[in-house]
Amino acid sequence: MRIHFIAIGGSAMHNLAIALHKKGFQITGADDAVFEPSSSRLARFGLLPEVMGWDADNITNDLDAVILGMHAFPDNPELLKAQELGIRVYSYPEYIYEQTKDKLRVVIGGSHGKTTITSMILHVLNYYKRDFDYLVGAQLEGFDTMVKVTNEAPVIIIEGDEYLASPIDRRPKFHLYKANVAVISGIAWDHINVFPTFENYVEQFNIFINTIEGNGELIYCELDPEVKKIVEASTASITKVPYQIPLHEVQNGTTLLLPDRTPLNVFGDHNLMNLSAARHVCASLDISKEAFNEAISSFKGAARRLELIGKTDTCNVYKDFAHSPSKLKATITAVKSQFPDRKLVACIELHTFSSLDKEFLLQYEGTMSLADHAIVYIDEKTFKQKKITPYSEMDVQNAFKDENLIFFNDRQSLEEYLLARNFTNTNLLLMSSGNFSGLDLIKLARELKV
Repeated sequence: MRIHFIAIGGSAMHNLAIALHKKGFQITGADDAVFEPSSSRLARFGLLPEVMGWDADNITNDLDAVILGMHAFPDNPELLKAQELGIRVYSYPEYIYEQTKDKLRVVIGGSHGKTTITSMILHVLNYYKRDFDYLVGAQLEGFDTMVKVTNEAPVIIIEGDEYLASPIDRRPKFHLYKANVAVISGIAWDHINVFPTFENYVEQFNIFINTIEGNGELIYCELDPEVKKIVEASTASITKVPYQIPLHEVQNGTTLLLPDRTPLNVFGDHNLMNLSAARHVCASLDISKEAFNEAISSFKGAARRLELIGKTDTCNVYKDFAHSPSKLKATITAVKSQFPDRKLVACIELHTFSSLDKEFLLQYEGTMSLADHAIVYIDEKTFKQKKITPYSEMDVQNAFKDENLIFFNDRQSLEEYLLARNFTNTNLLLMSSGNFSGLDLIKLARELKV
């Protein structure tokens, strides 16, 4: 098979290219820019384009398929040439389905928790040396790539993102996988640039339920009222399996699963719900509750999901991917509940299109109320790049409904503020889907006063 990737440098795209290369396919690709870690990974397998840019001559009649990434535009010259020649153009979720339609497909959907649930399932399957394929949205410890597609594995575990499939296919990715076993972890309005209303966003999950194969299984969080409502209203011919927070207790900062008191490396109600979802999926794959508990005890968490980056006897420093209102609130609640005797300094960087929209910013009301000190950071350059009128501290305080909230718009001032504080008996939580304008968080954690 000869496959050409348009926008090969994307996070999922370059991983799929490597996976198909390992499968024996002949892979070529193009992009106008490829950044780390994509460039090094592609170079290691001889897949990095020699010259950056688009070239219609890359598209020839002997190609079996073209895979189109979101970074490309509908008028991309390579895409236009492929369409002119009648070569089949796939989005990457379409091609994942094409390669796995004879396998059992487990698809993890929901506004939050997808990466963690998927990571937990992969950890357990790996623990028992099961043969499986996967697609996950983060680089996981013990896994070379974020995508694996083989001929042999009988099952694939897919993190089912609700964002759009490609520039010419405006369907959400998770609609295209046709799950045999599906999960919906929760529904909290996101991607407002694509789904302009909450109702429109919820409808995507209704459609997802209807894409589950006949006699399939839907595992859903019954504590989420929106999820419960749409699942109970669905007439799809599927088995519905609800889940909740499992029985547990916290002792000396460690969460224990009950009744067997299995110690966990992860904590917080949202992670415990993720664990419950993963346990139900593993039960569908013939892994008992007892076997699951044994394996999950060694799970350290997905990258950037409550990742411990610094620790002393009286201070833990975490970084987390939280950026939407629901994720922000859940993450703060988790840390505060796990360490009730410590103060919490919580800092979030807002930089996505949704979070910087002035109307959507109102969705953050009350989300940081459990933090002892709340900080919001927005790089002033981000306002300029997105052509948004900069917010004042009062704008942000009014949106969050917190007059004590502190606002920073340049990295140096934020860093100086944190380094000047005393963090004795205080945890620091740094949340962003970005990188705090390049701030070295590990170094910051080492230099805090305790």
